[in-house]
Amino acid sequence: MNKRINADFGFSSTTADVIAGIDLAGRRVIVTGASSGIGVETARVLAGAGAEVTLAVRDVQAGSMIADAITAQSGARVAVGRLDLSNLVSISEFVSAWRGPLHILINNAGVMALPTLRLTPAGWETQFATNHVGHFALACGLRSALAAAGGARIVSLSSNAHLRSPVVFEDINFARREYDQWAAYGQSKTANALFAVGATARWQGEGITANAVHPGVIADTNLSRHLDKELLRRIRASGTFRYKSIEQGAATSVLVATSPALEGVGGRYFEDCADAEPVTGTQQELAAMRSGVAPYAQDKALAEKLWELSEAASR
Repeated sequence: MNKRINADFGFSSTTADVIAGIDLAGRRVIVTGASSGIGVETARVLAGAGAEVTLAVRDVQAGSMIADAITAQSGARVAVGRLDLSNLVSISEFVSAWRGPLHILINNAGVMALPTLRLTPAGWETQFATNHVGHFALACGLRSALAAAGGARIVSLSSNAHLRSPVVFEDINFARREYDQWAAYGQSKTANALFAVGATARWQGEGITANAVHPGVIADTNLSRHLDKELLRRIRASGTFRYKSIEQGAATSVLVATSPALEGVGGRYFEDCADAEPVTGTQQELAAMRSGVAPYAQDKALAEKLWELSEAASR
């Protein structure tokens, strides 16, 4: 099952590499969090290949500046819609405003490693609520538009941080355990991977498939805005991680969204433009790993359990 889809692509592949030769004329795309970082690059490349792209962003003014820049570069039509993934009313308004089919939904937006526990008004830990519940509600709201496209794809941005924690169903919101910013982020990224499993299982008959991707570790994006700057400097100097450029970081998302080799394929987890290798071990051992996909992030029973919880959370 987990065969590399193209040996020509890997860690260093860029968006230009993976989009080469692909024509997206007539395709309609939504990219969340497309006002900075790899979201901008993802939108830029898809628009450049002919897609009609909508930037779903919290800051419409910032999104409009990005849209204008992409249009000036590619001549493509780029729209902007306001979307706050932590607010179910905002999600509902965005969905209600959408008209027509949707061929590609890229759930790119996210928040990482909040230093202190923050709960939404509904009582959910903020990273879980924003990274997972918000995107879950968005995808479910757009289900009919995705089905109307006939072969739609959802790309769910997960992370190798999922190796830090499964979804702790007994205490998602850290009511009975000490808050850990990386465990919280990790379980939200596991949820992103499980969403791809659950959505494909439920919606594949409607022509909708979903896959999860780890973009890689990318320096200097807004995702790291909550981290201590001195700590970031020390981490980068240590050589612990291999860093990617923005163009390399967005490549796996673009590949999974557009590659003909992935037509009808769903429920998988990709990194470095290929299927990730399954890894096993104790939770401590998994947390120390830098790559691979944990079994709990691909478990169909856990995906179903999460789906039922998410339906309740997004009402």
